[in-house]
Amino acid sequence: MSGMERLGLSLLHRVDPERAHGLALRALQLGLVPAPGAYTSARLRTNLAGLRLPNPVGLAAGFDKNAEALAPLARAGFGFIEVGAVTPRAQPGNPRPRLFRLSEDRAVINRFGFNNAGMEAAAARLAARPRDAVIGLNLGANKDSADRAEDFARVLAHCGAHLDFATVNVSSPNTEKLRELQGAEALMGLLKGVMEARDWLPQPIPIFLKIAPDLSDAELSEIADVARASGLNGIIATNTTLGREGLMSAAKGEAGGLSGQPLFEKSTRVLARLSQLTGGEMPLIGVGGIASAEQAYAKIRAGASAVQLYSALVYQGMSLVAEIARGLERLLQRDGFGSVAEAVGTGRDAWL
Repeated sequence: MSGMERLGLSLLHRVDPERAHGLALRALQLGLVPAPGAYTSARLRTNLAGLRLPNPVGLAAGFDKNAEALAPLARAGFGFIEVGAVTPRAQPGNPRPRLFRLSEDRAVINRFGFNNAGMEAAAARLAARPRDAVIGLNLGANKDSADRAEDFARVLAHCGAHLDFATVNVSSPNTEKLRELQGAEALMGLLKGVMEARDWLPQPIPIFLKIAPDLSDAELSEIADVARASGLNGIIATNTTLGREGLMSAAKGEAGGLSGQPLFEKSTRVLARLSQLTGGEMPLIGVGGIASAEQAYAKIRAGASAVQLYSALVYQGMSLVAEIARGLERLLQRDGFGSVAEAVGTGRDAWL
């Protein structure tokens, strides 16, 4: 991390977290953030459900909810970028304050509630996206929707022509009863509608499902069955947790989803179990608590074909992206792997 980046992070941590988030996006748009491009090599190039990634380190949804910083994010070093979540209609989300730093825990709690400008605004920005980046959209549902399952298909139909992939997000804890859509019957019906919407796109794109880390083993088994039966292209494990075990920060009691370092072990165990349940045949994306190359590598060895990060950027800045990519290459070389794919799942049993 450069001295300038360290100073910038220090200043951002002196203001309200949500305002700091907005300022970080603005800094990206103004070119004030490191933009080295995606570090790549023969070892790091990754095929994720047909997507050709320069490296397996992606940006998780939530950072750029409205696709406002696509070009600078494409230059920030990520192998792929996920924006959103986006709902059919614009909505303000939950009342402020709704974002909390837990600095002692290297964590974040948010209860945004899918605040976004809606699919019309997102589609207009995505239409002007850089074409040399892999960009996907996290699909959401309006809080007051009469048919939340249909909302996911509507957003995909409206924005899908501009996407490389899309993610069905039924795992946010901040929209009441949304996680109920993770049940087998409801999920199968929802995914059927999404897949039908995909069939109408100019080019079919991979569809991923993002799940919660707080599922039982029986629920994970159901999701694995539904994923296979529905034709899903992959699963993102995991979203934020409702758990609060072992936290030290004053804000630990705030309602919302917890992300960052405390989520690492829980989310990696879920990832490994999904890898086992799917027989390693379905691409998995590991998310939750990644703040170093070693943790990204652990996710890959637990079963992930690629990884995503977000909360660690709050504490370590955008330079972390290239640092993780370069570190991953060193770790793969150290252990004799010629590619990311060779390492996937090789350490799974340690997490089961």
